[in-house]
Amino acid sequence: MSKSSERYMIGNVDLFDVRNRNEIRVIAKMRSALEELGNPDIPVRALRDAYALALNLIPARYAQSGTIVLRDPVRDDDLQEAVGKALSQVLTHPKE
Repeated sequence: MSKSSERYMIGNVDLFDVRNRNEIRVIAKMRSALEELGNPDIPVRALRDAYALALNLIPARYAQSGTIVLRDPVRDDDLQEAVGKALSQVLTHPKE
């Protein structure tokens, strides 16, 4: 077992599969938003900052692998707005 995998273990229980369901949705929205902006060359750190900020702007929705989700209260419009704000913030006020 790798060192990073061990961080998700409690006893014999692996918690790595408990994920924020919005992570993949935010990534998809970021791809679309960046395409609309002409795929600007964004430093890795800035892209990661925008991703983290977008996730922090919406409610987290954690689920374990195999969970059936009947409805998702975070709308696509909410995701798009969060991604837009995050990218705008990072692009106009980059950290050095």
